[in-house]
Amino acid sequence: MRRLLTVLAAGVPLAAAMYLPTASAETRDPSAASPSACSAPSVKAPAGTEVESVSAADREGGTITGTGVLGGSVSGVPAYCEVTVTLTHPGDNDHSTVRTWLPVSGWNGRFQGLGGAAYLAGDNGVGLGTAVKNGYAAVSTDAGVGDALDTGWALNGEGRVDTALLKNFASRSQHEAAVVGKEVVGAFYGERPAHSYFTGCSTGGRQGYMEAQRHPGDYDGILADAPAVNWDEFEVATLWPQVVMNNEKTYPSQCEFKAFTEAAVRACDSLDGVRDGVVEDSSRCDFDPRRLIGTKVVCDGEERTVTAADATVVRKIWDGPRTASGKRLWYGVPVGADLWALAGHGDPDADGHVTGAPFPVPAAWVRLWVAKDPSLDVTRLTYDRFTQLFRQSQTEYDKVIGTDDPDLSDFRKSGGKLLTWHGEADQYIPAQGTVQYRQKVERALGGTKQVDDFYRLFLAPNTDHCGLNGGDGSADGLAALTAWVEHGKAPKTLPATLIDADGGNVTRDLCGYPRASRYKGHGDPTAASSFTCVSTPRH
Repeated sequence: MRRLLTVLAAGVPLAAAMYLPTASAETRDPSAASPSACSAPSVKAPAGTEVESVSAADREGGTITGTGVLGGSVSGVPAYCEVTVTLTHPGDNDHSTVRTWLPVSGWNGRFQGLGGAAYLAGDNGVGLGTAVKNGYAAVSTDAGVGDALDTGWALNGEGRVDTALLKNFASRSQHEAAVVGKEVVGAFYGERPAHSYFTGCSTGGRQGYMEAQRHPGDYDGILADAPAVNWDEFEVATLWPQVVMNNEKTYPSQCEFKAFTEAAVRACDSLDGVRDGVVEDSSRCDFDPRRLIGTKVVCDGEERTVTAADATVVRKIWDGPRTASGKRLWYGVPVGADLWALAGHGDPDADGHVTGAPFPVPAAWVRLWVAKDPSLDVTRLTYDRFTQLFRQSQTEYDKVIGTDDPDLSDFRKSGGKLLTWHGEADQYIPAQGTVQYRQKVERALGGTKQVDDFYRLFLAPNTDHCGLNGGDGSADGLAALTAWVEHGKAPKTLPATLIDADGGNVTRDLCGYPRASRYKGHGDPTAASSFTCVSTPRH
């Protein structure tokens, strides 16, 4: 995920990046498996598909360089066998590629499915290489679509949504990859994997939830972080900052947005009992941006005065999209998150006009899948038009890609475990959407205690989109998940390293929802041992 944000910082904004989990849990005896020669196995087509081709190739490993806009690399990858299977759904004229990487030696007996990023359905090679390096046999699929920002597959030649490819991307290709990948593993090692895991963040997180909801037998454990569930809602909602600026005719600078965020963080820092540069449970932060009206801000050497209009824009962005009558549609950008990520814009032209710079992932969703109009200018949407598009997206796509079905009873019955962490300063996918989903599951399946038996959520303070993958800190969710699945050790907390407001490292044991971290009143505020998990109202 961090790889994508690095690209973003370079001026190519994207929605998600590749997820690179590790696992320090115990592994099986690597000498137990006896891999066969790297050759194309016989593969039975998953239901509803036909196998077009199967090939195999020996790979020497070393350094793997990621393909596409995400790039990245992983070194020290051992030799592996790559089996490539191409599938098609008769009548749909699609061609999806499933790649399974199998370590020639040192296989830990586990299988790992990898999710995608933005509009990339699977892995670009870095995640597969990381999995193999950690002893896993791993699988990924391209679903027959393209790279992270490639939306050329959205509409067919008649200007209509390509429903087959959307179905691939939304749900069926990940399931088919799991089926094919396990079959390939069995053919290569002579035995099926002892345990199967899925890992993903953002788009990959959504895919993990989809697997739990629709194909509960595919994986024993699912690590699905910052999940893009509620896709039909939040994708449209992430255009809200652009809609607000356009309709209010006010475009605060990046520097001014930062001033609002910093003021809110200062005001809410002590919610956890200590001023430590970490805002615990940002949903409880009620800082009023109007408190900054009249404040002087120095931006690029120029002194500016925060206006009432600036404060109105920030207040509306934090509050989130609403209808003209004031009914809430979705959650806003969390307090503490980078406002510029969704409220970016260009400089004023010679006539003083400012053009917004919408985040490309939701912009494409609204233009192509919702409006079916590639020429739609999403920087000029009125409040009413925005509401209409939001409702249209819900109506047309909730059942296709919403991924918010709270009935996880079959996943629970299968013995599966679902673990999620979500950054509370996520600038792209508000953590409150994930909290709302968890609450729906609790209502459907008997309450917090019953749901904790198989599904646990951890909220990470001061952490942006997929930020615990390295840039904003770290957490070994896969190790926690394997310990839960294989040894019955349910994680009460998730140890993590966070980044405080000054850029320093702090350790914190993330609390399982609905609890939150609270300072004990003594001890080093940068150390996890100085905090405890307490029950607190969650909004």
